Amino acid sequence: MSYEIFLVPILAMLIVQAIKIILDALNDKSPAKDLARYGGMPSGHAALVGALAMKVGMIDGFYSSTFAIALILAFLIVRDATGLRRHLGKHGEVLNILIKDDKKFKPRFPKLQDRLGHTPAQVTVGLLIGMAISILI
Repeated sequence: MSYEIFLVPILAMLIVQAIKIILDALNDKSPAKDLARYGGMPSGHAALVGALAMKVGMIDGFYSSTFAIALILAFLIVRDATGLRRHLGKHGEVLNILIKDDKKFKPRFPKLQDRLGHTPAQVTVGLLIGMAISILI
């Protein structure tokens, strides 16, 4: 097994997380929490699976069973990021508003994380960056 199949996707995710921190800092958001935070532009998850699928295809071949597995994994991760996780983030936003305004619930419930999923644009940029990094390395 080539070390590239393991290291390049992780490197792609770290690069994308660094980009996310820089973009958040430029937009006056708190970048210190962003390394372990979900959501935002670009998608680190999409960069990871995009880089993985591309690197597997380049090494094992785009008609190999390992590429098929990597591609299916990428589809699942992207679908989860733009679907379920995005909807959970919207639910978190609404629940935070309800908890904040109700004195009975506020002490019992912590603020929920509301940036969980990604927009299609965030996922697309993450995929493109991840695949580009795989091609370049």
